[in-house]
Amino acid sequence: MTGVPQETGEWIRRFHPSDAQTRLVCFPHAGGAATFYHPVSQALSPSVDVLAVQYPGRQERHTEPCISDLSMLAERVAEELHPWTDRPMAFFGHSMGAILGYEVARRLQSSGVQLLTLFASGRRAPSCLRDEDMHRRDNDGIIDELKQLQGTDARLLDDPEIVRMLLPAIRSDYQAVETYRYEPGPLLTCPIIALTGNEDPHVTYDEATSWRSHTSGPFELQTYSGGHFYLNSHAAAVMETIVWHIRAASSGWLEEPRTA
Repeated sequence: MTGVPQETGEWIRRFHPSDAQTRLVCFPHAGGAATFYHPVSQALSPSVDVLAVQYPGRQERHTEPCISDLSMLAERVAEELHPWTDRPMAFFGHSMGAILGYEVARRLQSSGVQLLTLFASGRRAPSCLRDEDMHRRDNDGIIDELKQLQGTDARLLDDPEIVRMLLPAIRSDYQAVETYRYEPGPLLTCPIIALTGNEDPHVTYDEATSWRSHTSGPFELQTYSGGHFYLNSHAAAVMETIVWHIRAASSGWLEEPRTA
């Protein structure tokens, strides 16, 4: 651990500072921002101190160059999170955020920081490769994909000025996750909880289950009705899962996996 946590910073957002014994670090999806997790912070505070990662190239960081290499992004985020490891922490990442959270967890573990739990949402396991090229499509192709995923307000995507501001970060994020290649190494030792929608076109059941092979600790798969952004319709259930597992892990015990 190095330094003293700061209340504000370029990389970390802390919407509802709390003296809770545990922290949850949230990683946004491709094109997403830290504010996506404001409702999570509001709901879990003060029982959990919620941090959200703000990638460069969006919102108040829109003038900064995006990072289109996921390994490089993971290195930077790991550096920024080190000062916050004074309390036990869990990670929650959705879509690209799940892979980024996993890679940051690997880096922190190698430096002696043990996570309570990794929640991997809406993403196949790192070792499951698909040939995807969304970042190479034209603007209309990317917008069509975003509309199908239903994770972005369609009214925003119909506004040319907003689209002009959003597309560089979205394209960069897609490039980061689509060019990512898993490199075998030590397994995580913390539990991994995979969460997925049963109609998500980007994650099959087997691909979600494959997260099991990335930890020597417990594994659980939670399946919800819906597509890639299933969590928008199941926010309360997802947060209940998060709180239960954080409490279980921080208490030093884990029961048999719960039924969904």
